[in-house]
Amino acid sequence: MSFAATVLTLYPEMFPGPLGVSLAGRALEEGTWSLDAVQIRDFATDKHRTVDDTPAGGGAGMVLKADVLAAAIDHALERQPQAPVLAMTPRGRPITQERIRELAAGPGVTILCGRFEGFDERIFEGRPVEEVSLADIVLSGGEPAALAILDACIRLLPGVMGAPSSGVEESFEAGLLEYPQYTRPVEWEGRTIPEVLRSGDHAKISAWRKQRAEDDTRLRRPDLWERHTGVRDQPASGARRDNED
Repeated sequence: MSFAATVLTLYPEMFPGPLGVSLAGRALEEGTWSLDAVQIRDFATDKHRTVDDTPAGGGAGMVLKADVLAAAIDHALERQPQAPVLAMTPRGRPITQERIRELAAGPGVTILCGRFEGFDERIFEGRPVEEVSLADIVLSGGEPAALAILDACIRLLPGVMGAPSSGVEESFEAGLLEYPQYTRPVEWEGRTIPEVLRSGDHAKISAWRKQRAEDDTRLRRPDLWERHTGVRDQPASGARRDNED
């Protein structure tokens, strides 16, 4: 069974976009994954196909209507009842590589793309929707974030990447940033590839890479380092034990 992606959007023409080329594009052609970009406006019931309205209580901008969104989500759930529904919103929980792995291991995903001032809050109360954020930034719509999340999932599907290790020895996969990479020429503008990487000693190379991954994570992303060391210091069961006298 292929990984089935459904995108609920006001701009279906934005898909597959970059997902139609390179590894993701080839996998799409081969049927490793499928894509259905659904126009949210098709679920509006008035003659003007209205999908938004002014904010209750006043304020600038427009808000996507709960009844229209619910109809679009229900349509997606009827077709893929087992696929989680993600809503792209700055108010959501930041997506992680761990969550990406979970999504990629499943049957697929439905992604709801917001626009304007966002969603009527009642949609999160009335439907099983997971609020997700790509980063601490504000985009003009959820579509670019949806493309990024789908790309992250697709590359993990079996057979998409050539070498299985390509998806493991990377930033975030082990809770750390990836170690620095080098390639020929050995010397460039007076800068050389570290000697250990030219030694042929695989044990030393592995140790160097591990140390650099830890050092770079600690210096560049102290938030990741704190989480990494916190998990690593826990007992193997994953539960913290209280000290006993």
